[in-house]
Amino acid sequence: MLQKYIGIILVGIFGFCKGVNGENTLCLKSEIVLKKPGNAAIVYPLNAASDEEGICPAHWPATDILPVEIVRRVTGNSGTQKLVVTLTAHQDVYFHFSQRLVLPFRQDSCLFYLPGFWYRRNLRSPENTPSFRLSRHWTVREDRLSAPLTGIWDEQSGGYTAVLRTGNFGQDALTTHKEGEVILSGETSVGHTGFAEDNGRTTVVFGFPFAESPYTYLRKLTLAPAVKAFQYLQKGESVRLEWIICQGQASDYSDFIKQLWEYSYDTYQPVPLENSYTVQEVKAVLSQYFRQSLVEDYALKYYSGAHLRTADCQPNGVAEVGFIGRTLLNAYNAMEYGEEQSDRGLQTDARKVFDSYLTEGFTAEGLLREFVDFSEGTEEDCYSIRRQSEGAYALLYYLRHEKDRGKECKEGEKRVSILLDRFLHLQNADGSFPRKFRKDGSLLDKSGGSTPSAVLPLVMGYRYFGDSRYLKAAQRSLVYLEKELISRSDYFSSTLDANCEDKEASLYASTAAWYMALVSRGKERRHYADLSRQAAYFALSWYYLWDVPFARGQMLGDIGLKSRGWGNVSVENNHIDVFVFEFADVLRWLAREYEEPRFKNFADVISSSMVQLLPYKEHLCGIAKEGYYPEVVQHTCWDYGKNGKEYRRGADGSAGKPFPGGAGGYHRGNREDGDGQRGPDRDQHPLLESLRIYTQL
Repeated sequence: MLQKYIGIILVGIFGFCKGVNGENTLCLKSEIVLKKPGNAAIVYPLNAASDEEGICPAHWPATDILPVEIVRRVTGNSGTQKLVVTLTAHQDVYFHFSQRLVLPFRQDSCLFYLPGFWYRRNLRSPENTPSFRLSRHWTVREDRLSAPLTGIWDEQSGGYTAVLRTGNFGQDALTTHKEGEVILSGETSVGHTGFAEDNGRTTVVFGFPFAESPYTYLRKLTLAPAVKAFQYLQKGESVRLEWIICQGQASDYSDFIKQLWEYSYDTYQPVPLENSYTVQEVKAVLSQYFRQSLVEDYALKYYSGAHLRTADCQPNGVAEVGFIGRTLLNAYNAMEYGEEQSDRGLQTDARKVFDSYLTEGFTAEGLLREFVDFSEGTEEDCYSIRRQSEGAYALLYYLRHEKDRGKECKEGEKRVSILLDRFLHLQNADGSFPRKFRKDGSLLDKSGGSTPSAVLPLVMGYRYFGDSRYLKAAQRSLVYLEKELISRSDYFSSTLDANCEDKEASLYASTAAWYMALVSRGKERRHYADLSRQAAYFALSWYYLWDVPFARGQMLGDIGLKSRGWGNVSVENNHIDVFVFEFADVLRWLAREYEEPRFKNFADVISSSMVQLLPYKEHLCGIAKEGYYPEVVQHTCWDYGKNGKEYRRGADGSAGKPFPGGAGGYHRGNREDGDGQRGPDRDQHPLLESLRIYTQL
């Protein structure tokens, strides 16, 4: 009886482009896996011929062997089709359903896209991270992804196919194991998606509930064996699953990402969150960080934010200029807020920080002392263009602030100009900057992925000092960025705690091109704007367009967190964070330049979403003190040293080992664009103009 429903290969579902042997077809293969607790699961292939129109209805009735009735319907046209699968149990079962859409593309000619997790072939990633080097087949949980989809682009034909999950994503369930065959403790909405190879052809893999193979990601540089989840379906109950299959043509990988992001945005239609916080309330809460974190015991005064324990948030001996510490940007925000509130204490403390760094914060060679651990008596001798740039950026804001108020800071100006001159010496002939180096100029990491971060202080230095050398250096950097990152759709190694494909490389590239557009005119201005827009799509692809489900008892779900607007970080450090800074301004500017409302609307989503974990009394979000906003939130079912999706302290109230944390600030300043017009008004993005302080949970 079972053989009646098994064994016929389905072909001719969707017309698209010539296949490997000239065939004009795709192929959909399905299977259901049934598990009896205590026994190994059994796989049942489900293949059936399509009808004459290729619309592919399929009906697998329940039998004695197959106790689940499965009905599949496909509607739509050759460009976009909706696939609906309904499973109805005729007996109590634990099931796992999966499908493979075999495409007419050779695996060797394809580049892949799983938003916020996989770009091209992930070949920038190191060992023990998901990449084509480890396997040509990868399947992941949907909630790892900023949109639950897999897209595949064929370099030879320019054709692409993407499969997007749609429907209701309302719930998740816990498991007792993270590998092997696992039975869920309840109902989930999380499925799986990915890609595989089938006799040389590439396939999109998708189904429900979740599975990860050939490995599951636990934490940075740590992979575990595959996992496959089984959901209980009671006799008489049904599960309805929905996907959209879309096809198209793209001129290159960048155009492919652009089209899929726009299609995903239109499909999931994220809207800003409604919250009851006023801007002043947000600032008042976040300012508590400034009042509690200042450390004055050492030569450098700083706001303690890096490597804090969430259990107590007590200040430590770590002073960090940029990246997760960002003590100088915090000082600038504290000073501005102190002036706004006529709070002399905040102003005085902030100036202590700047004064200490302008006198004690530079090496003899003119570089910023990036990372000093006073409690351990150590100081890093590895310097980065990322932290140097963010420190110079904050100092230039401070110098401009003081100059606008008639206060001269000649010694500070001299320090910053020497620092920018060091930038000129570090810059390579192709316009790039080394990622990491020593104070004598010798290189530790010559890769140019962090180059865009240097453009910001160079442009600001040009405007502040009127020194055309800085502008020329920034222009040369844009030549490199266009040639090596943007035109190649290859954004990498901008974050310091990972060396791989990451969000911040594209975000900084988009922001750098925006800075150049603001100080340029005519065709040059338009060219930089085009580059900013192209990079912006990649940065946007890392940000969640949907709300992932949470299980009962997971802190983020219990407080009602919506994931839309939060950004994934990198392939190596696969989690979400609040890193935005000026990107919302970039999006709003691009929205006006190109009449693209999606940019402005999603900037509003980001702005509204970031306030959700605002830590105040009776809403501390797992952190010990008011105002210590989390920088990083671990997501999906990873361990990452914290027992999974936002579990909090242990029974003894401890938070385990300290994690990297930090504090950061956002400020736009008063730059003018090439047409002499001001940038976006402050009231267009009040949250992002508020104080941004964050510590990693």
